[in-house]
Amino acid sequence: MSTRLSQLFVRTLREDPVDAEVASHRLLVRAGYIRRQAPGIYAWLPLGLKVKRKIEAIVREEMENAGAQEVHFPGLLPREPYEATGRWTEYGDNLFRLQDRKGADYLLAPTHEEVFTLLVKDLYSSYKDLPLSIYQIQDKYRDEARSRGGLLRGREFTMKDAYSFDYTDAGLDISYQAQRDAYERIFTRLGLEYAIVKADAGAMGGSRSEEFLHPTPVGEDTYVRTDGGYSANVEAFTTVVPDALPIEGLPAATVFDSPNTPTIQTLVDLANAEQPRADRPWTAADTLKNVVLALTNLDGSRELLVVGLPGDRDVDLKRVEVAVAPADVEAANEGDFAKHPALVKGYIGPWSPEGPVLGAESSSGIRYLVDPRVVDGTQWVTGANLAEKHVFGLVAGRDFIADGVIEASDVRAGDPAPDGSGPVEIARGMEIGHVFQLGRKYAEALGLKVLDENGKLVTVTMGSYGVGITRIMAVIAESTNDGKGLIWPANVSPFDVHVVAAGKEPVVWETAEALVSALEASGRDVLFDDRPKVSPGVKFGDAELLGVPLIVIVGRGAVDGNVELWDRRTNERTPYTVAELVEVLSK
Repeated sequence: MSTRLSQLFVRTLREDPVDAEVASHRLLVRAGYIRRQAPGIYAWLPLGLKVKRKIEAIVREEMENAGAQEVHFPGLLPREPYEATGRWTEYGDNLFRLQDRKGADYLLAPTHEEVFTLLVKDLYSSYKDLPLSIYQIQDKYRDEARSRGGLLRGREFTMKDAYSFDYTDAGLDISYQAQRDAYERIFTRLGLEYAIVKADAGAMGGSRSEEFLHPTPVGEDTYVRTDGGYSANVEAFTTVVPDALPIEGLPAATVFDSPNTPTIQTLVDLANAEQPRADRPWTAADTLKNVVLALTNLDGSRELLVVGLPGDRDVDLKRVEVAVAPADVEAANEGDFAKHPALVKGYIGPWSPEGPVLGAESSSGIRYLVDPRVVDGTQWVTGANLAEKHVFGLVAGRDFIADGVIEASDVRAGDPAPDGSGPVEIARGMEIGHVFQLGRKYAEALGLKVLDENGKLVTVTMGSYGVGITRIMAVIAESTNDGKGLIWPANVSPFDVHVVAAGKEPVVWETAEALVSALEASGRDVLFDDRPKVSPGVKFGDAELLGVPLIVIVGRGAVDGNVELWDRRTNERTPYTVAELVEVLSK
């Protein structure tokens, strides 16, 4: 079939949208695939829908190959199922909440675990009904605080979410692997490079979680990898813990004057000037940095948390958020310090000459968690909780005892991987898929049980598997463009061929019409630029922008029966006769 550009509902733009930060956002708007309605919310135009549906078709094929059946849920859902699992509260401000005219609470679904679980509970009651895998392609809604990048992070987006139901852990392993394999096939077919990384389960819960990340400089995720095969999102990275050191015989901690030391570096400089070591200079790694954070819990209460970590490291708030979820995290403010005078700002430490200030043996009531590297027997230079004073030789496990350990420090290139596979390197990526072993969290909360072989009620174990359809479209656009315009892979391009009539002579139009008819008859989906009063230069510019990978130029050569095939992927132009070209493109 063919589509005439003169009749297509599209307007290309010469200027970039003012809010566009990345190439995919700029080009999808300029090429007329999407139009902004509000921050993070877009209308879909005919070209955009054609690409989106082709991506969905590939996903559907591979879901069916994995044994999953398609269903469809509404986006508007009642409060009660999410209340039962705790996520009505846990999602916090990310959830769109609303009420109907009777005052009943509803939400716009950010994800559908609860209602999938209840549907299976309603229909199935025996182990003979399992295993079961069902999925949908549906819009999701999240009130993103930082909607950005067009389709890369929106407040309304399309996702394929699948769920597996088994009554044994071994069955869940099989279902999980089937979905994981399907994802690899999907991304391979879409031509997307991907890395599978260990991930934190977050609000989803569960025992196993892996992300599929597309490596890209505009990615929002930082992950680590080694040549030995280890890979993990930084939120899921675990620090290699050094061995504890002997404490007996270590000298007592000593307090020293340290005026005008507002930074770790000024503290190190002072230590080297006034208390030089015999073996080597003091470094930032010898200091214990104590960062005061404020947590806002689900009930609205606010509490302080102090994180102790080596002074050559910084706190990564994303890693902290994972560790303290579902609480929100921010740096403590002046009001927080005013309420806790035991913390002397700029000179905070877990100990003072009067005794412990933070940790298990203190009376401050402030929780103190330390980096895994702060093991018993390690000695530190840190604040003495006295104005303009620090302390040398403060020993972990002797002078202070933390309330626990937290993975809060930044991860850096060269850090050892926890599996022993070598030093890690840092990369950026965009999440395009996520697979979870949810286990029995949702089934337990919602009462999904079946009778097993012995007639005993057992709780079903579940998996959850998501693919971001609209995000994938943006990722493809981000990775397949040349700055002038999009260059779609053939299997998701809105058309197979873009025919451009470039000239006013009747033979140009006659040849173009005949070529379009022949290509249509051969089964090709053709876009025909038949605009009569548009210059060839504008037509070529639009052809580059729209991104159909194969462009046929019908120009002056039409007098001799010749046309030109422009392959946008290689930027090569090859002359053909009309008959030759039809034969080539028909294959």
